[in-house]
Amino acid sequence: MENFKMIAKTFFGFEEILAKELQILGAQDVEQGVRMVSFVGDKGFMYKANLSLRTALKILKPIYYFRATNEQGLYKGISGIDWSQYMNSNQTFVIDTTVHSDYFKHSQFVSQKSKDAIVDQFRNKTGARPSVDKDYPDLRINIHIDKDQISVALDTSGNSLHQRGYRTATNIAPINEVLAAGMLLLSGWDGQGHFLDPMCGSGTILAEAAMIACNIPANLNRKEFAFEKWKDWDNELFDQIIDSLMKKIKEFHYTIQGYDKAPSAVSKAKDNIRNANLDEYVSIAEKNFFDTEKTTQGPLHMVFNPPYGERLDIEMERFYKNIGDTLKQNYPGTNAWFITANLEALKFVGLKPSRKIKLFNGSLEARLVKYEMYEGSKRAKFAPPTS
Repeated sequence: MENFKMIAKTFFGFEEILAKELQILGAQDVEQGVRMVSFVGDKGFMYKANLSLRTALKILKPIYYFRATNEQGLYKGISGIDWSQYMNSNQTFVIDTTVHSDYFKHSQFVSQKSKDAIVDQFRNKTGARPSVDKDYPDLRINIHIDKDQISVALDTSGNSLHQRGYRTATNIAPINEVLAAGMLLLSGWDGQGHFLDPMCGSGTILAEAAMIACNIPANLNRKEFAFEKWKDWDNELFDQIIDSLMKKIKEFHYTIQGYDKAPSAVSKAKDNIRNANLDEYVSIAEKNFFDTEKTTQGPLHMVFNPPYGERLDIEMERFYKNIGDTLKQNYPGTNAWFITANLEALKFVGLKPSRKIKLFNGSLEARLVKYEMYEGSKRAKFAPPTS
């Protein structure tokens, strides 16, 4: 099978961990960009990347590059692709366009003009034409314009890869699955210890933590990928890839726990964990974090997504002070990480973060912060040994 270039799209701040994921998976020529990583692999690797990558939102397969500064040039460029290689006249397609250009102002106009070029090509050759289907197309085409540079790619994934397929029940503003997985990987979570999400909401961080710990492919529960409707779809190869990935699933010898004080959240989280077939690894209890203490021996890894005020009406100053007090008094031997878009509220935690990583939660600029809670005092930990 021949190799080709692909592009994995991701969130700002995840480029390095996505590149690392690709290297571990066996990609060639891995190069980081902004919110994307390019790489090279064959068709089997395209299937494997879609199934396995935790921090990718989409995987695109570029098929053509050209330059244009006006609508005639755009039409001519799109017409220069032999679209019968990728679909038949009785199939459906949709075009997603991103534009950063003074020559082309409106993505909708570019999509419309490109659609005309594709439809006209089929009509001229066969007398029949494919139609547009925005919801369930047979082929999803991605056009990216940067100044006069136009890149045409096939979307191999379809719906965004954060739609893993296990989450049917959600709370207010649930965390995106790719964001949750990226936070866990940035925090260094590798399944070698106990894990706690003390404000687990609908259980997304717990599910992603369990899949990382056991090396379960991120998108194993997903219903479909766009490439399954392609002309060169190879069902047998896809099944082989799944079998090989399933053989690499690891055993897990620690605990993954989730708390939430809302009964509705606990019930939804349990449903989602069950949907993901992860209930043997994850336990969830109705508890208010501020009334809890560490229950496991040895180091504890904690990652959570506290409410920001965007989501819930809470007294921010007291809430964040309670986070700091609970960690300090009740959770020795814990690496605690959480994300917040309320940068002001971090001052009230009353602890000095050892790391701050800039991320975005949707359109909100956020920080992923780390607090190291030592067994005994920090001073004692770093004191020189007495002779």
